[in-house]
Amino acid sequence: MEIFGANVFNDAIMKECLPKNTYKALRKTIDEGSTLDPAVADVVANAMKDWAIEKGATHFTHWFQPLTGVTAEKHDAFISPTKDGKVIMEFSGKELIKGEPDASSFPNGGIRSTFEARGYTAWDCTSPAFVREDAGVVTLCIPTAFCSYTGEALDRKTPLLRSMEALSKQAIRLLRLFGNTESNRVISTVGPEQEYFLIDKSFYLERTDLILTGRTLFGAPAPKGQELEDHYFGSISERIAAYMQDVNVELWKLGIPAKTQHKEVAPGQYEIAPIFTTTNIATDHNQLIMETLQKVAVRHGLVCLLHEKPFAGVNGSGKHNNWSISTDNGINLLEPGKTPHQNAQFLTFLCAVIKAVDEYSELLRLSASNTGNDHRLGANEAPPAIISIFLGDQLSDIMKQLRNGGPKSSIQGGQLEIGVSTLPTLPKDSTDRNRTSPFAFTGNKFEFRMVPSSLSISGPNVVLNTIVAETVSLIADRLEKAQDFNADLKALLKEIATNHARILFDGNGYSEEWIEEAERRGLPHLRSTVEAIPTLLKEKTIKLYEKHGVLNETELHSRYEIDLEQYSKSINIEALTTLDMAQRQILPAAIKYATNLAKSINTVKAAYAEAEVSAQTDLLKEASSLISALKQNIDKLQTVTKQAQEVTDAYAQAVFYRDQVFTTMGEVRQAADQLEGIVDANLWPIPTYSEMLFKL
Repeated sequence: MEIFGANVFNDAIMKECLPKNTYKALRKTIDEGSTLDPAVADVVANAMKDWAIEKGATHFTHWFQPLTGVTAEKHDAFISPTKDGKVIMEFSGKELIKGEPDASSFPNGGIRSTFEARGYTAWDCTSPAFVREDAGVVTLCIPTAFCSYTGEALDRKTPLLRSMEALSKQAIRLLRLFGNTESNRVISTVGPEQEYFLIDKSFYLERTDLILTGRTLFGAPAPKGQELEDHYFGSISERIAAYMQDVNVELWKLGIPAKTQHKEVAPGQYEIAPIFTTTNIATDHNQLIMETLQKVAVRHGLVCLLHEKPFAGVNGSGKHNNWSISTDNGINLLEPGKTPHQNAQFLTFLCAVIKAVDEYSELLRLSASNTGNDHRLGANEAPPAIISIFLGDQLSDIMKQLRNGGPKSSIQGGQLEIGVSTLPTLPKDSTDRNRTSPFAFTGNKFEFRMVPSSLSISGPNVVLNTIVAETVSLIADRLEKAQDFNADLKALLKEIATNHARILFDGNGYSEEWIEEAERRGLPHLRSTVEAIPTLLKEKTIKLYEKHGVLNETELHSRYEIDLEQYSKSINIEALTTLDMAQRQILPAAIKYATNLAKSINTVKAAYAEAEVSAQTDLLKEASSLISALKQNIDKLQTVTKQAQEVTDAYAQAVFYRDQVFTTMGEVRQAADQLEGIVDANLWPIPTYSEMLFKL
């Protein structure tokens, strides 16, 4: 209790440090979205500075989230020179509100030329400032948005804040039609579960692929993987427990309510999950969680891997995005209640979400796309690359009733009898869970399970907020004109339940039958990131985002260019790393092994001409054949990588990297991994899967 939020300039600190009028004015901006008075900013800045200095801070930074996928910061000292050659510690409202980082050196998709550098960061007062401690150095971090000199958003935060406002505006319209006059804002909330791997730092430093790409480009499967299912929820070792405790302390100081931690399915894999909070704050928190997981790992001689598929053959890592919507006075609009069939307001918002996900499934799929997730989606631990919604028995039954004229009952969970007298009778939920569904209703929220572990949750939540804002606005448009509200609502819900039934699926999302069924239903199946990216430029997408003021056409074009560029650059880095390791580490080790075999055969034959050396000869033949295959594939990868770099069209280049370069990388790996299975362990130049996954 003493440390939670100790490093956050939170509401309690503001109430204590600010004059009452300043505090009220700032709260009005935060709670109601009113314009911030510059005079208020000056008072807040001075109080924030005094608080941070008391914590040991000497510098401040505008902490922002450019389109690189990580955070960015430029540190400035509080010092200001005086005439007598000394300094005073100052921090003005202007410095609090606005910063000026270089906007041309971050991804901008052509919005800014390299010679046009100016950009701005703007204080997001809805997300509290905090101090961060790094090896004894304390810095005041101010969450900000980031835009170009010409006003376009160049970050993850700005569209998120816009989407939250759009959702609130449309949802309030709908709530007024249901007679709610007390709620003034509707807020999207998120609780993101974060999966990650830990390996010993000594192994990491010997793997160029992990250092440069975040995943293993080579590695034969370990004799043991996750098939015994003994890692999931297993006992946590002392070393990892100590690491987790340090992570928790760091996060609690930052006001991040880290709640759950456990071993995940794959060996070396773990999960951490916080309690729900407002979406933009949850997004900031998740960025801090990822940074903290990596920073603290180093203290413990570990490295935290956030790549979606750092190890082939075992589960990858995702980030389950648990999303809901609530009013500012505490009403969860996705809470069914005990009798959801009678809860017309809940059913309306539920139908709005169903309609939104069906009509904009490609956009939602894109929001969960990156090169790492292309390895993961559709595998055993992840949903397929087909968007569908799981509702469970209770709500699926109600949707069926809606289609047939109107709901009259709700399936109830009842009690669960375990059969042991000393164990309590447990209340049974009205529906089971479905871990194969990419978008599942889980009680009073939707769990979007496709999100990649390394990705900012901003993108998926921008899409969720915006597409639901759109369907809610269409529903409100229609009901505001209703002559008979109840009759028109009943007809509207029946229409949505009927027209969008194709998106509902409660079965096994991993099965081949579902892929065939989804195709018959006409559901999009975007198998890779490259296939999903053009969704940004569809007329439907542009109209959606411009209507709700989330992203304009220029901003969407920039993101299209950035996404393609980042995809191609990522695969190019992996290809060059593959070549480097294959040529300079694996091939020499394999040749040395073959040479040793040949020397062994000659030595034995020289000592005893009649000696049986067929085993050595067979091994030499196998090694020589694999060495030849490896060299041929290396040469092929060099050729296609060079060809990819010569393709000028961004989309065509990305397709070439996916179809040619990535495929050839796999061929190089196949030969190398087979060699790992026969080459002397003492000669193999890089740590193996057995070592990295099981020696902690």
